[in-house]
Amino acid sequence: MILFIKLLLAHLLGDFIWQPNSWVKDKEARKYKSIYLYFHILLHAILAAVLVGEIKFIPYAILIAITHGSVDLIKLNYQKPNTKRTWFVLDQIAHILILIAIVLLYNGESINFLWFNNQFWILIIGILFITKPTSIFIKTIISIWNPESQNSHNDNSLATAGNYIGILERLFVFCFILTGHFEAIGFLLAAKSIFRFGDLKEAKERKLTEYVLIGTLISFGTAIITGLLVQALLLQLV
Repeated sequence: MILFIKLLLAHLLGDFIWQPNSWVKDKEARKYKSIYLYFHILLHAILAAVLVGEIKFIPYAILIAITHGSVDLIKLNYQKPNTKRTWFVLDQIAHILILIAIVLLYNGESINFLWFNNQFWILIIGILFITKPTSIFIKTIISIWNPESQNSHNDNSLATAGNYIGILERLFVFCFILTGHFEAIGFLLAAKSIFRFGDLKEAKERKLTEYVLIGTLISFGTAIITGLLVQALLLQLV
């Protein structure tokens, strides 16, 4: 099982944390001609090999990289602006299934999600998941709506501030769950509501209010579920 956790960590690092948006845009524009596609494939091979840390796993790391690149190419060639969300989900499912297949191919072990032997890897996966990966998931889910305000081009909002606020709030919620301070989540949600109330009142747009509310609930919900899941898995070790 620890092999799957390491490979999943490599996937999160390679596909989300260490893949700049400029790489994604270039791949979507140039597809197989994009140099960043091959950088991306190489990064996955290196991450898988380094995190597993076994010489004999190198051929499997190369196999992961090749299959990852193949899946990405299929998505890049067939996705359309109105099907990006569907292809994003299918792409991630395919990558996870490939990792499971590699684990079974490498050592023949079955994957038991109820028992782990390393708390560190569980925490790392949980923390990484609620940062940039969750931000991308939320953005993908709510991209079906576009509540552009008439004053959106004249606001004084910091660039990407909303993204970092979301990540920080999820990290706080995650820590509150693991430390058993559930009441602090309510205070955090209330504090955010107070700060947001002024902006939404000034905007005077119901669509924007609903858009922000949906994003906030998904963000908090994801952090709570992730925290509870990590907590449950950690308790299996006690």
